[in-house]
Amino acid sequence: MNRISLILAVSASIALSACAFYPSADAQQASPWRGPVSIAGMDAFRQFMSSDPTPAQFREQYPDVQLVLPGDVTTKELRSDNSRYFAQLNQAGRIVSGKFM
Repeated sequence: MNRISLILAVSASIALSACAFYPSADAQQASPWRGPVSIAGMDAFRQFMSSDPTPAQFREQYPDVQLVLPGDVTTKELRSDNSRYFAQLNQAGRIVSGKFM
């Protein structure tokens, strides 16, 4: 086997092995992507937040909402599904305000 044939054979095997890591379009449609769950009842959320919950209580009550605390590193892309809450804490470490972003 000459050098060019060897290079082509290695290149082809690398290209074919890379295909194993990407599912086909049919496989992607078989199991739909599930995104974050948004908060359906904002009145219930506001009532819960009026109790100045701890971060642990927030995570227990709303496990599908990402709680971002001061100092946490996160991206700041626009989300319109109330899936990420940027909280402000008081001196006791309780959530006193914040906003969805």
